[in-house]
Amino acid sequence: MSGHSKWATIKHKKGALDAKRGKLFTKLIKELTVAARMGGGDLGGNPRLRKAVGEAKANAMPADTIKRAVQRGTGEIEGASYEEVLYEGTGPAGTLYLVEGMTDNRNRTVAEIRKIFEKNNGNLGGAATAGWAFDRKGVVVIARSAATEDQLMEIAVGAGAEDYEAAGEDWSVSTPADILSAVLDALEKAQIAAKGNLAYVPKNKKLISGRDAEVALNLAEALDDHDDVQNVYSDFDISDEDMARLAEP
Repeated sequence: MSGHSKWATIKHKKGALDAKRGKLFTKLIKELTVAARMGGGDLGGNPRLRKAVGEAKANAMPADTIKRAVQRGTGEIEGASYEEVLYEGTGPAGTLYLVEGMTDNRNRTVAEIRKIFEKNNGNLGGAATAGWAFDRKGVVVIARSAATEDQLMEIAVGAGAEDYEAAGEDWSVSTPADILSAVLDALEKAQIAAKGNLAYVPKNKKLISGRDAEVALNLAEALDDHDDVQNVYSDFDISDEDMARLAEP
């Protein structure tokens, strides 16, 4: 679910990204529950819930499971009460991390996240440890086969997107946080398939290599694998050569 970084690409190549379907479902259920609790159960009036339901369906989650998650959020049925958390930390070579999570036990989760940082040459910090290095943005991913550059200029930028770039087989489009829904709606009307979400985007990237790159990737993967973690963001960048080396089985 942290699909816009190089380390996620490497995990995908290794066949490890969300390899356990149950782990992915856990994360999706939490998002459905929190989205319904915060904005209500009406898809028409709750864009966050509408996106969560769409993602759940795209991952073949049964309709009954989706319904129960939403009902837990609206209070129609009993269940765990999740709260959103944001952790900030540092990693090897001065890399910075933001970790979004949802938990029903804040004390347990923070202790486990701290241990993950410590095991991977990092440190869990307090507020303002890393947040200053990131901007809150909308990030939209479109297959390059689904849209031309001219279409992106006309439709996405025309709807308020700030920038776009080629990212492998995809286009990555950035938007102001409050414009994300408008850009997705414009692409949908133009029948261009797109996935979008709010993300923390680093203001500047740190190029790391060798052992630092390996440890930074291990830290990102370990954090992302935790059941209470929804998304992991970092400011590191890795050369294509190191990417190829680290992607080897």
